[in-house]
Amino acid sequence: MTNLFKVPGWSVSAAPVAEHSNPKKRKRPAGKDEDKVQTAEINFEKLMAKLETGAAGAQQSSRNKKKKGKEAQEESKGNDGRRKPRVRDQHEHTTKAEAKQKEKKRDLTKKPPATLSEQPKPKKRRKGGLSTDSQDIIDTTEQEAAETGGSKHERGLTALQRGLKNSLEGARFRWINEQLYKSDSEHAHQMMRENPAVYEEYHTGFRHQVQSWPTNPVSHYISALSSYPPKTVVADLGCGDAALARALTPKGMTVISFDLVSDGIYIVEADTCTRLPLPGSEVGGADGGAAGKDEGEGSVVDVVVCALSLMGTNWPGCIREAWRVLRPRFVPGCASLGELKIAEVASRFTDVDDFVSFVCSFGFRLKSKDDTNSHFTLFEFKKIARKPKSQKEWSKLLSRGSILKPCEYKRR
Repeated sequence: MTNLFKVPGWSVSAAPVAEHSNPKKRKRPAGKDEDKVQTAEINFEKLMAKLETGAAGAQQSSRNKKKKGKEAQEESKGNDGRRKPRVRDQHEHTTKAEAKQKEKKRDLTKKPPATLSEQPKPKKRRKGGLSTDSQDIIDTTEQEAAETGGSKHERGLTALQRGLKNSLEGARFRWINEQLYKSDSEHAHQMMRENPAVYEEYHTGFRHQVQSWPTNPVSHYISALSSYPPKTVVADLGCGDAALARALTPKGMTVISFDLVSDGIYIVEADTCTRLPLPGSEVGGADGGAAGKDEGEGSVVDVVVCALSLMGTNWPGCIREAWRVLRPRFVPGCASLGELKIAEVASRFTDVDDFVSFVCSFGFRLKSKDDTNSHFTLFEFKKIARKPKSQKEWSKLLSRGSILKPCEYKRR
């Protein structure tokens, strides 16, 4: 083959290099790879040994000195005791340093919460918002508040917190109060059965409400009834906390307290607007002269008290039940027979005379009325004989509950 591009001085005497057609990559020498694999395995074994000894060192640092001495003696006595100390000696300094660093880190992470918890809360917290502890105090069950009167929980509260707590309880009381006034007694009774805490919440708010009144009607009746004969039987309809029973029972009187929820001691659960669990009838027992009039039979109650308890749209049923269970006749030594005492909020009356006439239509006669108090009006009625009424007449009479307005509160 002739060289077409021959240039003087550029000729090369060596033969041209033969081209390789093999496209495969070159393989590295096997010897070097094997050495590297062995080196990696040795390094991995050293790393694992270091980790194992480090973990063992951390465990050893948490043990006491007595256990360390015993383990050292046991290792020196064993067959392979010479090998283990060598491994430990190689990494003893490293593992101890690592263990100390870990302990320092743990102390640093543990110390801040401990010091914070030991420090007392600053007094400036009182000026700010409510803390979670204060909120928990506010959210405690009303059963506990009813038993202790709130004094146990209010000891640790500031004036602001007590004010907020009272405001919450007052708002809850007003809401429940409106529900009781604007619904019938059956609905209210069902509400109390489904959620007994509502009853406690209501009376907790009621106790706070009483503190703002100039006088309490219940206190008035306790004072008035204290002068009655010891064997007087009193029926307290809508008794609340049964204050009458607690005050008059030690004086020898019999006080039967009724409300929507029983306390298992003084209070009997009953719907006072439908049927009281007491003897007495609406027919029989003529008054001995007035033809066609009845005064009932079998009744055993001398005095019925309705202190702010004419609630619900069907409250006239409570007046009907009071007439049924009251004894009408005068008996020597029991001049209080057949009395109905009513205390109501003054703002509920649209016409006081209309209310008196309405109650008298059930078979009562007005004995006295006291409207000198700015908050309440007190009435005292006497049971008398009446003519029997048909079912139609009763339906018409019982539907006139609108004579008393429900207690409503302004929205804030």
